[in-house]
Amino acid sequence: MKKKLHRRDFLKLSLAGLTAASLSGCAKNTAWQDLFHRRFKELTPSEIKRLIKRLEERYSRKYGKTIHVKATPPMEGVVFGYALDLSRCIGCRRCVYACVRENNPSRDVEIQWIRVLRLKKGEFDLEKAEHYYSPELVPEDEYFYMPVQCQQCENPPCVKVCPVKATWKEPDGIVVIDYNWCIGCRTCMAACPYRARKFNWNDPVIPEEEINTETHYLGNRPRMKGVVEKCTFCIQRTREGRYPACVEACPVGARKFGNLLDPESEIRYVLENFRVYRLKEELNTEPKFFYFFSIGWG
Repeated sequence: MKKKLHRRDFLKLSLAGLTAASLSGCAKNTAWQDLFHRRFKELTPSEIKRLIKRLEERYSRKYGKTIHVKATPPMEGVVFGYALDLSRCIGCRRCVYACVRENNPSRDVEIQWIRVLRLKKGEFDLEKAEHYYSPELVPEDEYFYMPVQCQQCENPPCVKVCPVKATWKEPDGIVVIDYNWCIGCRTCMAACPYRARKFNWNDPVIPEEEINTETHYLGNRPRMKGVVEKCTFCIQRTREGRYPACVEACPVGARKFGNLLDPESEIRYVLENFRVYRLKEELNTEPKFFYFFSIGWG
C-alpha cells in the first residue's frame, strides 16, 4: 500500500541517502542534529535539554560570550494582552530601540519588529501614514503616532498558511516560530495583514558587545539566514513575570501589558474602562493587541 511522503520528509531521506557514507560520526555534528530533529512541539524534555545545550555551546563559541537559551513553557491561567495609548505616544521610537537591544535582530541588514507610523491628527488613513520621519523634536503638534508590531492574533492567518507548521499559537496567546523548522518560504509574511514578520536575507549581524545573552528558543535566540522572525511579546521576559522591553522603555507609559484572564490586571483595566479598537478587526484575526485614547488633544 503506497504511503504519501511529505516534501520535508523526502528531503530528509534524500539527504540522508546521499551523505550516509560521510555521517558515521554525525552524532557529534550539531548541524546535522539540528537538521534532522523533530518539531520543537514534538520533542521530549530530554531532547529539548540536549538541543538547548548544543545551541548554547554554538552561540557561545560564535559570540565569545556565555549565551543562555531557555525553553520556559507557558504559565497556566495566563493569556497575554497588550494595549497602546495613542493619546500618550510621542513617537520617540524608544520602544523600537529597546526591542532591538533585547531581541537580537540583525543590525545589517537592519531588522526591526516595531514600526512607528506618523499620522496627521484628525485623519486615520494608514495608507498615508509615514514610516520614516525625523523632526528635530517629538511630539509634533499636528501629528499623532501609531506603533505597529505583531498583533498576536487569536486567529492568526500566518499559522494557517505555513506549509511545514513551523509557526503556531501557544496556550498563553503568543504566536511563535521554530527557526530550526522554518524553510524560509515567506508564505506567512504574505498572509500577515500587519507586516509584522521579517525575513533574514543574509546571515544576521549582531556586534559582540550588543548580543543579549539571555534568550529563549522560541524568541530572541540568534537567528540564521533564510528564516522569518517577529515580535513574541519578549517571551524570554514575560514568561518569567516581567514586562516586554518596549513597555519598560516607554517614557510616557503609553504601553500596557498583562494577563487577559486576570480581572485585576492592567490590561483588563484598560479594556473595561476605555473604548478600545483592534487594527483591521474586520479581517477576523482577533488581535490581542488593543489601541485606545485615554485623553483628548488640547
